[in-house]
Amino acid sequence: MVKIGLQFKATLDNVTNVRPLGTDFRWYLKLKCGNCGETSDKWQYITLDESVPLKGGRGSASMVQKCKLCSRENSIDILEDTITPYNAEDSERFKTMVQFECRGLEPVDFQPQAGFVAEGTETGTPFPEVNLLEKDWTDYDEKLAASVGIYEVTHQFKKC
Repeated sequence: MVKIGLQFKATLDNVTNVRPLGTDFRWYLKLKCGNCGETSDKWQYITLDESVPLKGGRGSASMVQKCKLCSRENSIDILEDTITPYNAEDSERFKTMVQFECRGLEPVDFQPQAGFVAEGTETGTPFPEVNLLEKDWTDYDEKLAASVGIYEVTHQFKKC
């Protein structure tokens, strides 16, 4: 059982508290089998809402998957209490946004999509629909009378 953190990095302009919204937020990942090294070519998502029982009554995980190549059953689980917002002071630095408990699976790529939220740094204006699929997002803060944005979104994985 290995804990792997998804580290997020972006340039924030007049926004803070960037975070996934709700237990149905979809973490889109590409996963690699720790046994044979087979890597998925399709994006797969895991959410806190979904929980699958593990064989032998050993608890549950966000995803249980049988490797197509070696037939080994692997699992990955989102550690809910590790989900952390990315704030203005984190701008342009890697910060762990979430940790996954991995049993035989290892995330190798992450695709941010819709479902993020943010708020204005000075005004607290909520931005409820932040989509990071294009790796950049912009909007306008009426209270501040200025543009806001999240730019150059990137990530890395780190063992915890």
